[in-house]
Amino acid sequence: MELSAPLLLVIIGLSSLVAQWLAWLLRLPAILPLLVFGILLGPVGHVLQPDALFGALLFPLVSLSVAIILFEGALTLRFDEIRGLGKVVRNLVTVGMLATFLVVSLSCWQLLDFPPELAALVGAVTVVTGPTVIAPLMRVVRPNKAINQILRWEGIVIDPVGAIFTLLVFEFIVLQQKAESLTHLFWTFGITVAVGAVGGALFGWLMGVALKRVWLPGYLQNFAVLAVMLTAFGASNAIADESGLLTVTVMGIWLANMRDVDLSEIIAFKEELSALLISALFIILAARLDVGALVAMGWPLVGLLLAVQFIARPLCILLSTWGSKLPWRDKLLLSWISPRGIVAAAVSSLFALTLEKTGYEGADRLVTVVFAVIIGTVVLQSLTSSFLARALRVQQREPRGILIIGANSVARALAAALQKLDLPVLVTDSSWEYYRLARMEGIPAYYGNAWSDHAENFLDLSETAQVLALSPNRHQNALAVYHFSHIFGNNNVAAIRSGAALKGRRDSESPRFRRHEVLFSQEHTYARLSSLLAKGGVIKATSLNENFGWQEYLEKHQEALLLFVQDEQGKLKMCDGQPPALPCTVIALVQNEGSVKPGIDSEAITR
Repeated sequence: MELSAPLLLVIIGLSSLVAQWLAWLLRLPAILPLLVFGILLGPVGHVLQPDALFGALLFPLVSLSVAIILFEGALTLRFDEIRGLGKVVRNLVTVGMLATFLVVSLSCWQLLDFPPELAALVGAVTVVTGPTVIAPLMRVVRPNKAINQILRWEGIVIDPVGAIFTLLVFEFIVLQQKAESLTHLFWTFGITVAVGAVGGALFGWLMGVALKRVWLPGYLQNFAVLAVMLTAFGASNAIADESGLLTVTVMGIWLANMRDVDLSEIIAFKEELSALLISALFIILAARLDVGALVAMGWPLVGLLLAVQFIARPLCILLSTWGSKLPWRDKLLLSWISPRGIVAAAVSSLFALTLEKTGYEGADRLVTVVFAVIIGTVVLQSLTSSFLARALRVQQREPRGILIIGANSVARALAAALQKLDLPVLVTDSSWEYYRLARMEGIPAYYGNAWSDHAENFLDLSETAQVLALSPNRHQNALAVYHFSHIFGNNNVAAIRSGAALKGRRDSESPRFRRHEVLFSQEHTYARLSSLLAKGGVIKATSLNENFGWQEYLEKHQEALLLFVQDEQGKLKMCDGQPPALPCTVIALVQNEGSVKPGIDSEAITR
C-alpha cells in the first residue's frame, strides 16, 4: 500500500521527534537514532523513498537546508575567541585539518579506486568533526580539562572553517568539469570565490547595520535574517554557480564579528530551526542510503575506516601537538576521539546530488563512503572512549562541581562562599549585567540559557555534580530542573522557591517541579534571602569539630538560615536541621557580625 505524501511528511516529522527523544532518554548522540530511523524507513522498510516523494524538489530542499545549517554554524565563529584559543586548537583546524584531508583522500584513491576528484571530496567532507556529537560524548567520557577543552573547541571552530575549505574543494572540482582550459578553470574558480566572499560580506554588513540601527521591529528580526540569508544564497548562485553556500557561510562569519550587534535571539532561533532541519534532513538522507552498495564495498571500505581512525587522526594530533607540553596520555586519547557528524552527511548528500545533475559517474558513492565513516567513528568511539580514558588515567575524578542557574546577588554570594570551600562553581545567566558582575567578582560564568543548544556545545559540565536553580524567575528554574534532572539525576537538581504562594492562586507548575523546589527550608525563599543580603547579611562557612560542635553553633547563630553542610569528603548536602557527622562545614546566611570567634571560618563573603 502506497502512502500519501502528507502522511509520509507526518511520518518524517514524528520519526524525527521520536529519534531525538530516544537520544535524550538514552543519552546517545542524536545522529545514531536518526540514522536507524532513516534506514528502517528507507532501505529496510521501503516506506520512505525520498526521490519519489520530493521529485525535482529534493535538490532545492537539501540545498536550502544545508545553507541554513552552514549559516547557523558560521554564526558561532568569532575571531576574538579564536585568538584566545591555545596553539593546539589553532593547529588542529589548520595543519591538522590538511593532514586529515590528505590521508583520507589518498586512502580513498588507493583503497576504493576512487577518481582523484571524488577522493579529494571525501577527504574534504570528513575533516569536520561533529560538534553535536562531541558534547554528549564528553559527558560520558569525562576526560581531564585539557582534553575536554581541546575537543570541544576543535568541534566548534572546525565547523565553519572546515565548511569553507570543503566548499572550495567542491567548487574547484565542479568547475573543473566545465572549464575549457586550465586558465579558464582558475578564472572561473576565482570569480566564484570572489562572488561568495564579497556577496557574503555585503549581505552580512547590510543585515548587521539593519539590526544595529533597529530598522526592523523585534518580532521580524529572526524572519528577516532568514529571508536575507536565503536571498543572498539565491542571488549568489544566480551570479556564479555553486557560490551560494560560500556566500551564506561568509555572511554568518561577518555577522558574528560585527560590533554592537546582538545575535543572541537570532542564534537561538537558528539553533531551533537547524535542529528541526537536521533531524528531518538526516532521516531523508539516511532513507536514500544504498545499504547494498555499502556492503559491496567490503574490505576496502574497512581499510578506509582503519586509515581514518589509526592514521589520519593520530597524524593530525602529532602535527598539531608538536612542541606542546601535553602528556603522551592526553595525546593518545585525542588521537582516538574524532567523530564525524550530521554536517558531513548533509554536505556530502548535497554534493552528490549536484554531481549527479552534472552527469558525474559514481557520485552516489560519495554518500555511501561518508555515511560509513560517520557510522564507524561515532559507534566505535562512543563504545570505547570511556574505557580508554580510564585505562590511560586521564579521566577526571568523580565530579563535585556546582552549576548555579542565575548570577543574581543570592547566586553570586553563594557561589563565592562555595569557592572558598574549594568547590568548582559555575553560574549562568541570560542577563548581561549579572554575568558581568559575576566575572568582575572572580566567579566563572556562562552568558545565556544553560539549557540551550549553544550551551550544549560551549558549556563544560564535565566537573558538575549538582545543579542549583537560584533564579528569581520560577519559569527559568523549572526549565533548568526539567533539563538537568535527566542528565544528573533527580537527587542532584534542586530549585529555590521564588516567593510565598499567593492565596487562592492555582499553581501553574507541574507536581514534578514542585518536588524539586526543595532548596533549604520553606521560609528560605529567594525574596527572603535577597532581602537579608541587602540588609547586610553574609553567607558564611563555619568549620565544626569536637571543640565547636552542632549545639555550640546553634547557640552562637540562633537566627542563622542554614543552607548546606559539607562533609569530610567534600560532598555538599542540603542542611536538614539535623546534627551532621563531625567534622564538617556548615554554610549559612547570618547577620553581619563585627568579629569572628575561634572555631568559625574567618572568610565571609558579602554582597
